[in-house]
Amino acid sequence: MSLMRIFHAAMQSLSSQPSHACKRQPLSQHGAVRQFFGALTAVLLVLSGPATDVALAGGQVDLELVLAVDASGSVDNAEYRLQLTGIATALRDPAVLRAITAGPQKQIALNVLIWAEARYPKDETGWFVLSNAAEVERAAAIIAAMPRNQVGGTGIGDGVAHAIRSIDENAIQSSRRVVDVSGDGRETPPRQYSTVLSEARSMAIARNVTLNGLAILNEDKQLDDYYRERLAVGDGSFVEVAQDYDDFARAMRRKLLREIDPDPVVGMR
Repeated sequence: MSLMRIFHAAMQSLSSQPSHACKRQPLSQHGAVRQFFGALTAVLLVLSGPATDVALAGGQVDLELVLAVDASGSVDNAEYRLQLTGIATALRDPAVLRAITAGPQKQIALNVLIWAEARYPKDETGWFVLSNAAEVERAAAIIAAMPRNQVGGTGIGDGVAHAIRSIDENAIQSSRRVVDVSGDGRETPPRQYSTVLSEARSMAIARNVTLNGLAILNEDKQLDDYYRERLAVGDGSFVEVAQDYDDFARAMRRKLLREIDPDPVVGMR
């Protein structure tokens, strides 16, 4: 992601308003300024250099995790932002940091990928290697400031396939490989040939990648069942539920604990 795109997101934070006024209240002047400086912090972090040596010279982590975030047409701008700030908030949680450093290697690798219409290129942060609070804070600031470039249909399968390829193509080694999909809708028929969800699921099985889901139930109250039947697969796979976008940060924290901690204490549904 380019510096200019992140800076554009920072500037938009001062002027953008939620597309559904009934769902969100406009930012106060104080809140807008705080959001701007949070995004500006992310710009300065990018200027300071790469988050990690992503190749790690073939180094080892406990987990490679891709968070694949829905930015399709059913997700308005406020809901998109709540997903990213929810991820950032969850990563900053002390329990999540303890989980990140609880494995034998005491570090994990994380990539955030934004998907929507299957035809469109995906947006990614690139791989962060997280092993301490400073690295987590740096990643969280950059994630929270990611601009929105995706729109259109709900191309879950193509997003999952891209996430799996991002794991295949990095030089990081781990004992666990996980893709987590968060979204509020079912896959829509592609407008031209692309990887559909059933094919992406088979791809995950062949490559020993676990697929988990975080179903946001604001529009489809049975989406969690769809994710369990059509998406989740692999060792220890599960589906977490957020009742709506305001519940996303809580659900993301719980999901990260279940995925990252080698011995999670939260219950399995």
